[in-house]
Amino acid sequence: MNTLFDKIWDQHVVQIVDDGPAQLYIDRLYCHEVTSPQAFSGMRERGIECFRPQQIFCMPDHNIPTHDQDKPIQDAVGKHQVDTLDRNCKEFGLTEFKMNTKDNGVIHVVGPEKGLSLPGMTIVCGDSHTSTHGAVGAVAFGIGTSEVEMVMASQCILQQKPKSMRINLEGRLKDGVVAKDVALYLMSKLTTSGATGYFVEYAGEVVRNLTMEGRLTLCNLSIEMGARGGFVAPDETTFEYIKGREYAPKGADWDKAVARWQTLKSGADAVFDKELTFDAADIEPRITYGTNPGMGIGITDPIPTVDSIDAAGQASFLKSLQYMGFTPGEHLLGRPVDYVFLGACTNGRVEDFRAFASIVRGRQKAGGVTAWLVPGSWAVYKQICDEGIDKVLKDAGFALRQPGCSACLAMNDDKIPAGKYAVSTSNRNFEGRQGPGSRTILASPLVAAAAAVTGRLTDPRTLM
Repeated sequence: MNTLFDKIWDQHVVQIVDDGPAQLYIDRLYCHEVTSPQAFSGMRERGIECFRPQQIFCMPDHNIPTHDQDKPIQDAVGKHQVDTLDRNCKEFGLTEFKMNTKDNGVIHVVGPEKGLSLPGMTIVCGDSHTSTHGAVGAVAFGIGTSEVEMVMASQCILQQKPKSMRINLEGRLKDGVVAKDVALYLMSKLTTSGATGYFVEYAGEVVRNLTMEGRLTLCNLSIEMGARGGFVAPDETTFEYIKGREYAPKGADWDKAVARWQTLKSGADAVFDKELTFDAADIEPRITYGTNPGMGIGITDPIPTVDSIDAAGQASFLKSLQYMGFTPGEHLLGRPVDYVFLGACTNGRVEDFRAFASIVRGRQKAGGVTAWLVPGSWAVYKQICDEGIDKVLKDAGFALRQPGCSACLAMNDDKIPAGKYAVSTSNRNFEGRQGPGSRTILASPLVAAAAAVTGRLTDPRTLM
C-alpha cells in the first residue's frame, strides 16, 4: 500500500515526463522579499501574468527590522527588497501581508496560523524551511527562484519524486525535553546529509503527543538532515489547530474537508524506502558545539574526542571547534554566553514564549546577556500580551521585539558581533550565519531561557 507521501504526491501529478521529472500541481505558493524579485522580473520580461494569483501569498520577513517598523527601513538593501516586493504584489495582483500590519510575520509562522497551510496540500516557497508546513500533513518543500517563476506562470513545478523515509519516535519525552531537542537529536544521529533524497514522515508516540507547534518545529528542521521535506499525518490535534482559522474551510465545507483529511495516512502495510526508530528515553536537552546543526550533544555530555570522529571528518571537526573556541572532550555546561535569541520560524510561536517564560518567571536576566525575544508574527505578539507573558518577561528584565526573521540570519539589523556566543532557538549555526564571526549554539527555548537568566550554558531542568 502507498505511503501518505505517495498518496499526496500522486494526487498532484499532472503528467510524467518520459525519463524525466513529474509535472506536479502546487496548491499554495508563498513568497518573501529575498527570493522572489528575479521571478517577478522573468514574468514581466515574458509578458505573462500569474496563472492562479489567488493561490499565491506574499510577505516581507527576512530583511525587516524588529524595532521601529513604523519608520522607514534604514538598511538600503533591505528597504529596496521590501519595497520591490510591495510593487510586484500590486502589479501582479497578489495578496501581500505587509510589514507592520496584523497579518505580517515570518512566512512559515503565518501560513499555518492563518489556516492557509492545510492537510493534503502541496506547498512551496523560495526558502528551504518551507518544510515547516508539513506539520499540518502537507507535502511542503523549498524551491529555487527559477522554480518560483515556474509556479507563478503555471501553478506547476517539475520535480523528481523523492524516496520515502519514516522516522518513528517511541516512548515519552523526559521533563525539559521538547520538539527542538528531538530535532537536534535526530540531526546528530543522521548527520546533516543522512536524509538526503528522502521525504520524511514523522510517526510514533512522541509525535502523536506533540502539539501542533511542536510538530511545526520538528518539520521545520527536516531540511537540516538533508531531507527534501518532512511531515506528520493529520489527526485530531491537526484538525483542532486548524478549525476556525481565517482561511480554513467553514460550515459544511469544514465537515467535508475533515472527512477527506482523515483518509490521509500511511497504511499499516505501507512500505518505505527507509525506516528508522528512536527511543525518547535517549533524548535530553540538546545544544550544538560546531558549525552545522548535526554537531550536537546532550547538554550534560562532553564534546566528542577526535578519535571518536571518522577519519575523513576529523579535519572539518577540528576546524569547527577552532571557529567556536571549543576543544575536543570539553564539557560546555557553565560556559558564559553573550546573546540569547528566541524566535525564528523554528521557535517563534506562542508555545515557545510560554516555555521561555516558565523558566524566567521570578528570576532576572543575567547582566552580561543581550536578549532578543522576537515573536514569529503579530498574531503571536498579541497572544503573548493577551496571556500576560509580556509582563512576566518585563518583570524579569526582558523586552519584546517586533516580528521578523531577526537574528536567525544576518540580513537585518539583528546581528551577533564577531566572537560573541549566542544561544539561539533558530535553525542554523553555520559560520557567520548570525553575523560575521558570530558563534551560534542552537538550543530549545528552555535552554535559551536558562542561559538568559544565568549568563551561562545551564541545564534548564535545574531551574524547573
